[in-house]
Amino acid sequence: MSAQIGVTGLAVMGANLARNLARNGYTVALHNRSIEKTDALLAAHGDEGDFIRTETLQELVDSLEKPRRVLIMVKAGAPVDSVISQLVPLLEPGDIVIDGGNSHFEDTRRREAALAEKDLHFVGVGVSGGEEGALMGPSIMPGGSRESYDSLGPMLEKIAAKYDGKPCCTWIGTDGAGHFVKMVHNGIEYADMQVIGEAYDLLRSAAGIEPAEQAAIFNEWNTGQLSSFLIEITAEVLGHVDARTGKPFVDVVVDSAGQKGTGRWTVVSGLDLGSPVSAIAESVFARALSSQRGQRAVAQETLKGEEAAVELPETFVEDVRQALYASKLVSYAQGIDMLNAAAKEYGWDLKLDEIASLWRAGCIIRAELLDDIMKAYAGSEAPANLLFAPAFAESIAAAVPAWRRVVSVAVQLGIPVPVFSSSLAYYDGLRRKRLPAALTQGLRDLFGAHTYNRVDAEGTFHTMWGEDRAEVEAVDTH
Repeated sequence: MSAQIGVTGLAVMGANLARNLARNGYTVALHNRSIEKTDALLAAHGDEGDFIRTETLQELVDSLEKPRRVLIMVKAGAPVDSVISQLVPLLEPGDIVIDGGNSHFEDTRRREAALAEKDLHFVGVGVSGGEEGALMGPSIMPGGSRESYDSLGPMLEKIAAKYDGKPCCTWIGTDGAGHFVKMVHNGIEYADMQVIGEAYDLLRSAAGIEPAEQAAIFNEWNTGQLSSFLIEITAEVLGHVDARTGKPFVDVVVDSAGQKGTGRWTVVSGLDLGSPVSAIAESVFARALSSQRGQRAVAQETLKGEEAAVELPETFVEDVRQALYASKLVSYAQGIDMLNAAAKEYGWDLKLDEIASLWRAGCIIRAELLDDIMKAYAGSEAPANLLFAPAFAESIAAAVPAWRRVVSVAVQLGIPVPVFSSSLAYYDGLRRKRLPAALTQGLRDLFGAHTYNRVDAEGTFHTMWGEDRAEVEAVDTH
């Protein structure tokens, strides 16, 4: 019996993807560095489909039909390179190596180029949806060559989540495009979770609304404009009571959030591309700050900042909802703007409407608003920024007064809302006729002769600050 695909690396994500493939009618060859995991998977789930047990990579390769498809599901970084180095000598031209982990897109580009020299296909696949998604149907974002997708794509589409019967999987683009899109997805996810946390904090710390009551509020919000997976599970978490103490679950959890790197990568890539992903950056920094528990303990005893007495508007809960919606939109807008910048930088033909469609089911940031995002980018006249699409321009404009009230209340009460406030600053920065960058350019020219442009003349100029302050035309150094 030959297998259509092999999976090496049978931790939870790898095991669940293997089971998903088998459940969908594919024969799957299994391999793990420790054979115990292979045997445990077969003992627990061997009746879910056709599996082939292998003990070595050579056995794995020998069990596969041609062109061989090998899915690597190990920890990102050096472990992936290690498996590739062992696997490549066993393969033949035309075979396909697939990395389904959260690898950095630059690593994927490097690996794709290296394997192409050996006439092998390397496909970086972004997989979103966590452990349950991997088993029941994730959102899948594959990169690599178009030729490799012709062979691999139907298989991935079959195991992917479905939305209105359509698979949440399509070819993203060459080399590292799939992993880049997954990285940006995760960056948006960071910002989305942070703004939800800020809304919860405001409702509790400013309005005194306890978690159980907030669960009902978030459930209601999930029926309208904010309908999404993250809002849905927020209601579930807030409604959960700790069995040991009888307290709200959120009150017994340490307020220090970890991260695995994809949010940070998004911010670094945004800086490299000159793409302002401030909402995502602030969400990453908020996690970093939450983890500085020693400094926070000292600060609570040392730093002063008496909270002002603030009379909350009667509309406060609705104001928070609107601020949450507007800030959420900004995080999507910044992520999509970054995708545009990356497409130009790396030569990818990213179809934003198709990418939005992949995120409608199976993944963590699935939300109702993705339908409108798809529509915004489906036509020939795509907006330069998501916020410029008529539907979103109108809805965010309607939310601005509430957004400003919420940020103002938070500042007066000393409640940190880094993503609410930075998202509002991004919105205002886009719409302002003049920004203080003109002064920044003047300062740069004075101390470093970096030159500037004028609003009333073509060309690049420099003022002789240390001499007679005469203006001279300069060579454009930008």
